[in-house]
Amino acid sequence: MPKRTYQPKKARRSKVHGFMKRMSSKAGQRVLKRRRLKGRKSISA
Repeated sequence: MPKRTYQPKKARRSKVHGFMKRMSSKAGQRVLKRRRLKGRKSISA
């Protein structure tokens, strides 16, 4: 069997999808705004 392709890393995940990354751009702020309006339990990683 080949090795599984998803080897999760928490640091990498938060650098790419985290709150600080989202807030750093106008587009990211819109993402958070939409997710808040939708009523997401978690708005970012």
